Parts: sequence; structure tokens; C-alpha cells
Amino acid sequence: MTTALPESKVLLPPTPKPVSLSDRLTSFLNRLQPSPEVLVLISALFIGGSTGLALILFHHLIALFQTLAFNELLDYISPWGAWMVAFIPILGGCLVGLMRWQFSEFFGQGLLALLSDTRVQPLSPLRPAIEMLAAAVSLGTGASLGPEGPSVEIGANVGIILGQVFQVSKERYRLLLGAGAAAGLAAGFNAPIAGVFFALEVVLGTTFTTPAASLILLSAVVSAVIARIYMGARPAFDLPPYQVLSNWEWLLYLGLGLLASLVSMLFVWGIQFFQASFQGKVPALVWLGKLPGAIKPVIGGACVGLVALQFSQVLGVGYGTIEVILQGKEFYSLPLLCLLLLFKLLLTGICLGSGLVGGIFAPAMFLGACLGAIYGNILTLVLPVEIAPAAAYAMVGMAAVLASSAKAPLTAIILLFELTQNYLIILPLMTAVGVSVWIVERLKSSQSLPDLKLQQMGVNLEKQEEQEPLEHLPTALVMGHSYLGLPASMSLLEAGRVMCQNKCHTALVLDEMQQLVGIISLADIKRRLVLPIKEPSAESHPIDRVIEQPLGDICIEEVLYAHEDEPVNEVLVRMEARGLYLLPVVERDNLRKVLGVVERHQIGLASDLAETQKVLRDYLPEPVISDELPTFSRQLEAASASALPITSSDESH
Repeated sequence: MTTALPESKVLLPPTPKPVSLSDRLTSFLNRLQPSPEVLVLISALFIGGSTGLALILFHHLIALFQTLAFNELLDYISPWGAWMVAFIPILGGCLVGLMRWQFSEFFGQGLLALLSDTRVQPLSPLRPAIEMLAAAVSLGTGASLGPEGPSVEIGANVGIILGQVFQVSKERYRLLLGAGAAAGLAAGFNAPIAGVFFALEVVLGTTFTTPAASLILLSAVVSAVIARIYMGARPAFDLPPYQVLSNWEWLLYLGLGLLASLVSMLFVWGIQFFQASFQGKVPALVWLGKLPGAIKPVIGGACVGLVALQFSQVLGVGYGTIEVILQGKEFYSLPLLCLLLLFKLLLTGICLGSGLVGGIFAPAMFLGACLGAIYGNILTLVLPVEIAPAAAYAMVGMAAVLASSAKAPLTAIILLFELTQNYLIILPLMTAVGVSVWIVERLKSSQSLPDLKLQQMGVNLEKQEEQEPLEHLPTALVMGHSYLGLPASMSLLEAGRVMCQNKCHTALVLDEMQQLVGIISLADIKRRLVLPIKEPSAESHPIDRVIEQPLGDICIEEVLYAHEDEPVNEVLVRMEARGLYLLPVVERDNLRKVLGVVERHQIGLASDLAETQKVLRDYLPEPVISDELPTFSRQLEAASASALPITSSDESH
């Protein structure tokens, strides 16, 4: 018995024409029509497998440059003096500067720019290769950064390339990018669960579904499995089992969370300050912005080299120093820990600002380990009770500083658990992380402190990318003048019939003077009618009385509304918060006077029109699109004589 394949519902062109590889693959996929589950599996295997192999190559490149720089080259030049160690980061800065000069177009865009330019500027496969090489050179020659930023970007680039090859929609494109980012972090840290949380918490924000979670999970698993095959499955840090020894320690971990929030804010401020300095935006350092881009990484390498003459612990990723602190076997003095914290904080900002390539996760964990060790050592000296060793506080401090710096508390908690595989410390870790993130958010909301924009990872891609063109667009330009208005005296049953006939999800309820009374949706009507059926004996809900109830008694009277001069992005946030499809636009002086309505699909269309118009202006000698977006109207025919007439912008003209 044979199974017949489903008919391919694809309209073919009348005459064949030359097509690209991308078009051929897209056509093949359309004709094959695989199920969503098969597509998820194929995408996960490709993204996870490609990312895992790419990151194996990335780590081998870092090790190769470390060997060449600090073994081969340093052995050759060390007879000239111990100060020659400072030459290694400078040489790395020169190499990165040359790459930035030769391939400047590959270093100018972060993930946010790539996502917004998805259908305009296809991603060159050479871009991730060049950035991987620049990151390997930076980290291998001692840049005070981490490998996780490039790892995430490598995985994201794999997802971007897959999305561009198959010409997927904007939503699918973003999902593939998130799956690649999860695979990158999973393989880079040997932490698949943290990779999933990172993609869902930081990259996709609140915009993910079950199919999205499946793709991200499978991509992270495939990538982590491949990385473990080649690099082993042991945790990044082999630590003794720390745990809480006294109930008083819960208060101490709260104090650590407070200190971690302060360090993370200094860390974020330092990165932003040095980035602005190298861009010439700081008045006293304008000359830095005037330097050629190829020279700036040399300055960053020189700063690292000079500090490394006295404090070699600041060189590179710093995992060796972190493990020494966490093991607790070798004692770093308090002055040394304080100096390491200070220099690492400054050098990370200088390296990022100067153009060296790397991430902030490893530096944040370095800072947290130093802070926790300082805190724990001081507590051991001043407290009479027995508490956990300073190394336990160092482990908790790593997660607290990372969480509040990257705004990723769940990712930080899971990542530290996977890196240490120590469950006994998870509750203190959650305590400190919660306090740290809460304090940072409170201070930012009250004092308008800026967030750290991580180009290596991206933050809430959908909201930033979709709402950016709407920030200066007034609601009046996307407001529709056609809407279904129902009288407040209309019965519930009649209202349901009218809305179904007009295929309308939401209607406005108006009084005799066409003043807004409330709003009614299909869900409200269905809920009112289903309840008496489920409870036929309930005296409080007799079916005859329910179906004859006037809309004025049952509609939602506390209505969210918008004004004509409000920015569209603010209206969109208001609608998404409550899951609304429609908002009435009312007068400021008379909130019951309806001027029109805003529907969610109209806002999406306005965003696409604004972006397309911006692109067309770069190619056409004069704009063919009006500077004002057209108003959108949806013509509805009243199916009942009792329904109020529908206002239309076309009829008014």
C-alpha cells in the first residue's frame, strides 16, 4: 500500500527564468511542503551543527594565537626584557586594526542592524569568518574581554544566513537568529540550558511561542553535543561543594546583591563612557574620535599591555584567575583583589571602545568573583560566627554582577549552575541575583540610567526593530475612520449576529449622541452566552435574560484609548500589554467623542510602509510616496437596521 503525497499548492511561473540558489532552495521547499515539525528539526540540525563546528574552530583559533603570542613570540623577545610582555596586546591591536581597515563594512553592524536590513543587505558568509578571526586574535593576544559575545554572534550569523537563503518571513528570520544565538552560547560555555534561556530572555524577549522554544532547544542541544564531543563534558570550573553554613548568611547574601548592583552599574557606565570617548563624544577626549579606526585597537592593546606588566591576571578571558579564586586554595590579598577589580572594569571598557572584539560575560564574572572574594574575606575577619568560605561568595558574586549587567537574571543563574554543577549554592545565588537586578531596575527607572546595548547579543530585537520607525509617527496617520458602532440599547444576541456578519472582532458601543459608552468583543459575547449553557440551573444567569441584555450593561466601560497626536509606538505598547486588537482614538477635551480607531494590523502596515519609503528615497531621484502615510479604512456594511451607521473617511470627502 502506497501513501499519496499531498498536492503541492504552489502557483508556478508561466515561463522559467534564471534563478539564484536561494530561489531554487525556496522553490524546492515550497513544492516539498514539509510539516512544521520537520522544518524545525532540519533548521535545528543545521543551526546547531554549523554553530558547534564553527565554535570548535573558534576555540582552536584562540588557543593557537595564545600559543603563538605567549609561548613562541614571547620566548623569542623575552631576552630583551620582561617589559616585552606589553608588546603582545599591542601587536594584537595592530592586527585587529588592519582587519577593521581592510574589512570595515563587516564591523559596522551589530545584530540589530542586520535584522532590520534583512531584505536589503544580504549577509556575506565572509563577515562571520572575519569577525571570528578578529575575536580570536583579540582574545589570543590578551584583550580583557570574553569569548561569549563572538560565540553568540557566530551562531546568530548562521541563523541569519539560513533565513536569507530560504527567504523566510520577518518573524521566522528573528526566530532563526534567536536559535543561532542559543546555540552559540550553549557551545561556547558548554551550557545548553543557559543558551536556551539567553535566547528566550534576552534575544527574543517576550515574543516566543512553543514552536520557537522547540527550535531553540534543539539547536542548543545539537550545538552543545558537538562541542562536548570535541572539547569534553567537564564543567568549566571544578569546585568544592559550597553551601550555606548559617541562617544569618541569607542577610549577608542580600548585602552581596546590593554591592553587585553598584559594581554592575559602574561596569555598564565604564563601557558606555569609553565607547563614547573613542567615538569623540566626550568633550575632553574629542581627539580620540578623530583617530583612524585602525589605530584605536592599538591604543586598547597598549593599555592592556601596560597594566599586564604588573597584573598579568587581567590578560585575556581570565578563567584561570576566576578558578583560582573559586578554588580558595591560593590566597589573593585584599589589596590585590581590589586592584584586579578596578583594572578589569576599566580595561574591559577600553578594549570594547577601542574596537577589540569580545564579549562582556567573562569580564562580568571576573568582576563578580573579585567582589565576592573581597566581601567574603572581610566577613570572615569581622564576624564571630562560622560562614561559608570566601570562594562561595565569589561564586554568587559572579552571577549577581553578570545578571544586573546584562539584564539576564535567569540566564546568569542557569549559566553559573551549569558552569559549576553545584546545586547547593543555588538558593543564595538566586537571592543575590534577585536583589542586584531589582536595585538596578529601580535606580534606572528613578534616575533614567542607560542600559547596556550589547551588539554581540542584541536586546529585545522585535520591539526595537519594529517600533523604531513608529517613534515619530503620530497616531492620526494610521487611524482608521471606519469602524462598527453598535447602540448601547442593542441586545447581546443581536450584537453577536451583527459582528459575525460584518466579520468584526471588536465594536464600539455608543449612546444616542454617538458618545463612547464602552467596547465589546466577540470573546465577551461568547463568554456571556456560554456561561448560562454550562450552568443551566443557575438562577443568576437565565438564558432569556442574558441574550436580551443591552450592550450598555455588559460592555467594558473602562476603555483604553489613544489621542491623534500620540506616537504610534506608545499606542502599540498599550495594545500589546492587554492583548487588544483595536483602540478608539478620542478627543483630548472630550474623551467620549470618537475620532476613529487604531487597529494592530494597521500599525504593522505603517511600519512596513515607513521602512520601504526610507529605502526608496535612497534610489529614486524624487519620492514617489507622500510624506504622509495614508489613512486606512475598512468598509463595513451594517447587517441590521438597528446598528449605527459606520463613519468613513471616504464618505466624509
